[in-house]
Amino acid sequence: MKHLPIRARHALVLLAAVVLAGCSVTRPAPVKGTFLLDPAAPAAVAKPQPSSVRVGTVNVAAPFRGKNFVSREGELRYEADFYNEFLVPPATMIGEITSRGLERAKAFTLVAPVNSATRTDWLLDGFVSSLFVDAREQGRMYAEVAVSYYLFRADAGTAMPVWTRDYRQRVPLTADQGVTHDPDGSWCPDHQ
Repeated sequence: MKHLPIRARHALVLLAAVVLAGCSVTRPAPVKGTFLLDPAAPAAVAKPQPSSVRVGTVNVAAPFRGKNFVSREGELRYEADFYNEFLVPPATMIGEITSRGLERAKAFTLVAPVNSATRTDWLLDGFVSSLFVDAREQGRMYAEVAVSYYLFRADAGTAMPVWTRDYRQRVPLTADQGVTHDPDGSWCPDHQ
């Protein structure tokens, strides 16, 4: 087997560099949409509980744990959306939303910051079992969120919650809410 002359090797390396540079220069970087969940503030309760609470751990089911939006395309088919994502991980965002909602509702006399070391009477943990865009119906999209909360006595040292509640919300989406669904099944930012 013969070796290429040094000039030919240099020419091949230069040609490869030009081709690779051409590919990266001509292809624009993908535009990603970033979003935060921003629910309306809850109404204040009639009488706050005379105790304190801290939002502890909020876990998110594995398929929805990442920052990318998840689209449900079929009964058992989900796809991650490369072009749309949350600004922060869902667990962090939902923990902060929960704490802010409790504070605004004045449900307790004190709501400690999320995961702070502040000693409180109650600890509220959560589990997000759904967080996706439902695109199973042709021409219609829905945002679906399901969260379960578990309230524990902070000083009891027990693994049994004293209160649990499941919340599920399914909301129709429109194109003016930031994302559109292309006929080929992909999601893209709405640039209108």
